[in-house]
Amino acid sequence: MNKVDIYIVDDHGLFRQGLKLLLSNLNFIGKIVEANNGEEFITGLKNNPVDVALIDIEMPVMNGIEAAKRAREIQPSIKILALSMYSDKNYYLSMIDAGACGFLLKNSNFDEVEKAITDVCNDKSYISIEILNEILKYPDKASFNVLDSELTERETEVLLLICKGLTNSEIADRLALSKRTVDKHRENLLLKTQSKNTANLVIYAIKNGLLQI
Repeated sequence: MNKVDIYIVDDHGLFRQGLKLLLSNLNFIGKIVEANNGEEFITGLKNNPVDVALIDIEMPVMNGIEAAKRAREIQPSIKILALSMYSDKNYYLSMIDAGACGFLLKNSNFDEVEKAITDVCNDKSYISIEILNEILKYPDKASFNVLDSELTERETEVLLLICKGLTNSEIADRLALSKRTVDKHRENLLLKTQSKNTANLVIYAIKNGLLQI
């Protein structure tokens, strides 16, 4: 893996410093930039593009939802990992809509943080099981609309492999398809399920009984 540049966005300085110290010990981590709130992050991102941003959801000045939206406007390729407390559960779906591809509890073990960064850099999603359970309890089903048309058998097969964390190339190998064909299936899945990213697809599959946890 190439060096991964990180932005840590959180209004608690001690948390940022501790996470920065731990991340700096990983050999695949490049530069690490800090911001105290979403507005400071957005201002800094224009001159400091990064691969992954770990963003607290609840912050003063500009919260994580707005910061994620603006960050993806500035740098569409950025991977957003939301840092969450249990009290943030009402914001989970909004963070997915804003483009987050992963969720971590702020009291997670560091091994989980490392895995989350690695997964999102490999175009996978990462949602801790505790947060996933909270998302599935969330009563607002606006992000899980009824399909305009049924998924084909192949689309369902691709969806389940996506949920297992396989990349498009890995799915192509598994199903003896071209990567371009799998790319198209993923595109169709996003359109049919009205999902914004892989994290949304995983939650959609679970919410609609296609995948058990």
